[in-house]
Amino acid sequence: MNYLPYAVVALLAYSFVPPLMRQGTAGAGAVPSNVAVLVSNGILIVVALGLMAVQGESVGPHLRKPEMRYVLAGGAFLAVGILAYYRALSLGPVSVVTPVFGTFLVLSSVVGITILQESFTPRKALGIALAAVAVVLVAGE
Repeated sequence: MNYLPYAVVALLAYSFVPPLMRQGTAGAGAVPSNVAVLVSNGILIVVALGLMAVQGESVGPHLRKPEMRYVLAGGAFLAVGILAYYRALSLGPVSVVTPVFGTFLVLSSVVGITILQESFTPRKALGIALAAVAVVLVAGE
């Protein structure tokens, strides 16, 4: 269960991304959403490189691993998703855009269960259903 503290940190940190990006990419003097993606993810790259240096990791040994194809595909989907998400935030309210975007939690769970053969329990089914209902309720105008 040592992954839970990281999940909580991710939740807390990521909770501030949509409102901050909305403020930065909307209204008078707005930063274009593509520029916001580049700058904010540039920070991510610098921090990741710093962590890799501290932990003695390098990219090279991993480039030829067969699993790298999944990382590359994930990166491609991440690029499309983040570019579209930031654009949506620049055009619409955080209170609608973020719940719609957040539906990825439901879809990712379904993919994990169906494709990765993760366990499926009545509790998970209820959680997925309630999450989907919550998104619909929160995203409605």
